[in-house]
Amino acid sequence: MNVSSIIEESIAVKKKILQDAELLLKIQRAGQVMAAAFSQDNKVLFCGNGGSAADAQHIAAELSGRFNKERRPLFAEALHVNSSYLTAVGNDYGFENIYSRMLEAAGREGDVLVAISTSGNSSNIIKAIEAARKQGMAIIGMSGEKGGKMSDLCDFLINVPSEKTPRIQESHITIGHIWCEMLEEILFP
Repeated sequence: MNVSSIIEESIAVKKKILQDAELLLKIQRAGQVMAAAFSQDNKVLFCGNGGSAADAQHIAAELSGRFNKERRPLFAEALHVNSSYLTAVGNDYGFENIYSRMLEAAGREGDVLVAISTSGNSSNIIKAIEAARKQGMAIIGMSGEKGGKMSDLCDFLINVPSEKTPRIQESHITIGHIWCEMLEEILFP
């Protein structure tokens, strides 16, 4: 595969998103849910594994720092950023409980969880969603085309129309940037 065909494949996935009115509406509504949470002094927490953890941290940083505008910081955090916590809980309670345990401590009614899993089947992400539900949080899932086990567990499932992890993750970060821009426009007009 050459460079041009990889770029064309990435563009094709984004064109599928662009042509899916239902998916576009879910992206917009999910952004509005985050805006409502932030406007009520709630927070948005993110979780993912591997590249999806990097995406979670990236989007959280754009919200808690700044994106396009000089503005006050928003309470957004990726749940994996404390390596001591992650290794201790992974060792003591199992890797599948790293996010759910943190959500028991940090999640509150009115907060939002953005759970990222390209397969939609990661056990620690599924447990995080279940814990967030118990806490009364809104749940936004980001996955690949099929959605996996996340399909029936999220308030909004943003399932990117691809089964290739790199193409899914490229679209996840695009959607994350859309949310950042949207949130700044809504909250800081």
